[in-house]
Amino acid sequence: MADGGEGSDRIEIRGLEWLLFCGVLPHEKSQRQPFRFDIDIHADVSEAGESDDLNHTVNYGAFIDRLDQVLMAEKFELLERLAKRVTEIAFEFDRVDAVTVRVHKLRPPVAAHAVSTGVRIHRVRPVT
Repeated sequence: MADGGEGSDRIEIRGLEWLLFCGVLPHEKSQRQPFRFDIDIHADVSEAGESDDLNHTVNYGAFIDRLDQVLMAEKFELLERLAKRVTEIAFEFDRVDAVTVRVHKLRPPVAAHAVSTGVRIHRVRPVT
């Protein structure tokens, strides 16, 4: 089992983009906004490295499909909740030990020019 730290195995997903509902302002609740995600899935991939078998790793295609299904159907007010929802989806996959999620809001409603605003969270699978 991976420890979910910097030295652990991880699957890196970079630059996922969706138009989602996320924000507290009226226009953010009624119009989808652009978001970019960078996700690190911490999992022991050593067995997959030996077997070359997709069943021995986290199927990132299935994970992305699940993200698309859920995120496009739900609405969020805070980036923090959106990021946490991604971690919840990641833990639906048994081999995931931990996950780091970065969410970038690409058109933040701020007076100054900002390329993006965002949050980064790291969660470890709860012990059951």
